[in-house]
Amino acid sequence: MRNKTGFSIAGVIAVVAFFAFIIVASVHVINSSTNATDYSKYDFNSIIEPDEHNGFIGDHIKGDQNASVVIIEYADFQCPGCASINNRVNMAIKKSDGKLAIVYRNYLLSYHQNGTAAASAAEAAGLQGYWKEYADALFQNQAEWEYASPSERTTLFNKYFRDVTSGAGDLDLFNRDIASENVSKKISFDMGIGKRINLPGTPAFYIEGQHMDLSNENGSSITVGGRTITWDHMLSGEEFTNLLLEIAGVKIDE
Repeated sequence: MRNKTGFSIAGVIAVVAFFAFIIVASVHVINSSTNATDYSKYDFNSIIEPDEHNGFIGDHIKGDQNASVVIIEYADFQCPGCASINNRVNMAIKKSDGKLAIVYRNYLLSYHQNGTAAASAAEAAGLQGYWKEYADALFQNQAEWEYASPSERTTLFNKYFRDVTSGAGDLDLFNRDIASENVSKKISFDMGIGKRINLPGTPAFYIEGQHMDLSNENGSSITVGGRTITWDHMLSGEEFTNLLLEIAGVKIDE
């Protein structure tokens, strides 16, 4: 039996059933992808090596990976606080004489329109050996690209890549890698860790499973190697650099 529009009831039911199948199948794929990684086998407080779950892209490390003190940083390239503290992190590593390493992991904030693209660009640069240089360029030039349109963003990201590689990098490969499955897996993997430790926001620093609360007006403390490190107010700027050095056991110049 057909209705006046020429469609049979059976046909309508078949179409509805087909789209219902597509929706269920899509949900299954999404859930399978979400649940594919067994995070329980990873030590979030140590350096994570490349494997199939992070797109064969391991943790990015500033400083000596064999340093006696390893701090994990969770950050978003479009986060203003992350950008402002980046130079202080680099300074602490430089002054630590090999005693301090900072592990960087991506944690993207949903309201940052270009955060995912920036993280993807940094990961793509890292595949050619330029992760640190590119990460620093993104933080240093954050005001230039943070609200750029997609086309403007691409132009800027390509410029940063040419700059940090002094023209020696493969630009075509860089742009392909930005959209690659492995880069996407790496970012999703980092995000998965952040969600499992209930990350409070960015930038966030952890050592031996302890959150270094830098925003607490009443101060905070952590225990490292039997030493209790305390601070009595919010930290930023040079104070933060000195805190990292104190954690690493480096004598601070008066």
